[in-house]
Amino acid sequence: MASNPPAPEAPFKPSDTFAYGAPGADEGPFEEWNPTAESVRPVRGRHRVAKQRGGGLARSSTVLGVGVIAAVGAGGMASAQTGKPPVSISVPDLPNVGSLISDEETPKGSTTPLSDIGMVSADAEEGAADAGEALRARIMAQVEQQQGQAQSKAQAAALAAAEKEAAEAAAKAEKEAKEKAEAAKKKAEEEAAKKAEAERLAELAKQYALPTSSYTITSTFGQAGAYWSSGYHTGLDFAAPTGTLIKAVHTGTITSAGWDGSYGYKTVLTLDDGTEIWYAHQSSINVSVGQKVNTGDVIGRVGATGNVTGAHLHLEVHTAGSGGIDPAAWLAGKGLSI
Repeated sequence: MASNPPAPEAPFKPSDTFAYGAPGADEGPFEEWNPTAESVRPVRGRHRVAKQRGGGLARSSTVLGVGVIAAVGAGGMASAQTGKPPVSISVPDLPNVGSLISDEETPKGSTTPLSDIGMVSADAEEGAADAGEALRARIMAQVEQQQGQAQSKAQAAALAAAEKEAAEAAAKAEKEAKEKAEAAKKKAEEEAAKKAEAERLAELAKQYALPTSSYTITSTFGQAGAYWSSGYHTGLDFAAPTGTLIKAVHTGTITSAGWDGSYGYKTVLTLDDGTEIWYAHQSSINVSVGQKVNTGDVIGRVGATGNVTGAHLHLEVHTAGSGGIDPAAWLAGKGLSI
């Protein structure tokens, strides 16, 4: 950086007289000086203040500016004295930032420039802030990740529980529906079977008939008593007035007709399947052996012959290859109720 050369010295004019308040001989008037390229030469090196002749203060603004700046930078007040050489002022180096915040004493004469102190402190604070912010960001990221994992795990568990509950509910509903369907099917089958049986019995009822009418049941099959030689009743008694008609219960052939001891007058009707129907205690017989009869044909009349206490029809049923069975159950199986 080029600096201005010192101002040219004014012509010296001695004066023999001095008056207070009057201008001195060295204070003017001065000649006007206009610097030119030839008169201004660059000065290298440190700034120097030229010594004024006669002890006067240098009027150069450049020299005064440099002196003021140096005085302010050193923190002191520089005073210009006439007739004394200029004093060189330097700024001592300050310790670095580490010596200001460290517990240990930092050696004097640190080479850290004054302009770097603020930068080092700012950089340190900014670096610490950045590191703290980065650590906080990592912690928050980990927390969010853990929360996300926990939420995902909870959602997965809830979804699995819901799916299991739904599966169990569906299985239970399917089981209940299956049971209801099976129950409904069973009920429908039972109703269908009952209906079919009723239709069958109705059809059989057309083919079978009760042995007499206007009757009262006085003794049932298997009833115990001293009246019967076997100790129990072997048939079904239809009490009715003497002469009441006796009919064939089904189509068959007369295989026996006549007197039979305690049975009195008895007729035997043999059906096509070999079942024998015995009619006892008749007052009269209207058919003969070998005669074919149809359902409802008259074969005799109610009486009181044999071992009896009153007029009635004693009816017995003997299936092929076996003894007597309950006539009431047999008639019921043919669609007839007594």
